[in-house]
Amino acid sequence: MLRFLLGRLAVLIPTFIGVSIIAFSFIRLLPGDPVALLAGERVMSPERHAEISHTLGFDRPLPIQYLDYLGGVLTGDFGTSIVTKKPIIDQFFALFPATVELSLCAIIIAVLVGIPAGIFAAIKRGSFFDQSIMGAALVGYSMPIFWWGLLLIILFAGILQWTPVSGRISLMYFFPPVTGFMLIDSLLSGQAGAFKSAVSHLILPSVVLSTIPLAVIARQTRSAMLEVLGEDYVRTARAKGLSPWRVIGIHALRNAMIPVITTIGLQVGVLMAGAILTETIFSWPGIGKWMVDSVFRRDYAVIQGGLLLIAGIIMLVNLGVDLLYGLINPRIRL
Repeated sequence: MLRFLLGRLAVLIPTFIGVSIIAFSFIRLLPGDPVALLAGERVMSPERHAEISHTLGFDRPLPIQYLDYLGGVLTGDFGTSIVTKKPIIDQFFALFPATVELSLCAIIIAVLVGIPAGIFAAIKRGSFFDQSIMGAALVGYSMPIFWWGLLLIILFAGILQWTPVSGRISLMYFFPPVTGFMLIDSLLSGQAGAFKSAVSHLILPSVVLSTIPLAVIARQTRSAMLEVLGEDYVRTARAKGLSPWRVIGIHALRNAMIPVITTIGLQVGVLMAGAILTETIFSWPGIGKWMVDSVFRRDYAVIQGGLLLIAGIIMLVNLGVDLLYGLINPRIRL
């Protein structure tokens, strides 16, 4: 197992360096001058512009800028925001709990709905239920997140007025943050209304964010189950007279879950990308909205630091999935 882990870690190092190069290079291609944006509506003299550029290191050759940046990253320094003057790592982890809370709720919804839907569709292969579930999954996968989010806002927040439109909690509740997770902090505050408000604010964005992962998980579960249900050991289990749910739940589902778990792990990247749109639509104060605001402000340091931190988290999650993959099927470690 240690050899398996070291092999996966060896792959992460060049991947991380490659991501850092892409993030660093891509940011420099964005239009706009971040130094000029710092002046706002004021006119900046060429001398002042050159002075700020030198202070921020923008006047040095790009390879030197990249090596300095990579050296700082390796020591835990992801830079300082040009606009707020605050360390990027501090801003990231201050906002990260909001994104994690939203993403966890979304993936829980996707797993709890997607896996049973895929199993049921596989059992009823070719039936009306199978076609309905797969048709709904196709629609969910094809629906743009921003459009789906706006439709739900119009229906549930506008017409029915069942849920709030934006934010994480009503402004009438205030309590000191302990963990950064609104559901936990509202419970710790002892205010029942605060917890209810946090849940109601979380429903719509988590449903919107879970749509694409749910569709992918359902389709992958159905495909994996259909493949496993045709294996000899499943037919043998049925011939022994085992109950259908025992055959499906113990003999078929465990082996079918191997590709499904990989799919769930890969959806973390989808959740991070989808969270950018979802958080912007619902004004959710997380990493996605922070990154969008930084793009508009041309805050180079925040954009490249945020991209690198998100990529690092996705790589760690995929590493965890690989390890879990090896635990479920020991042959994979070989």
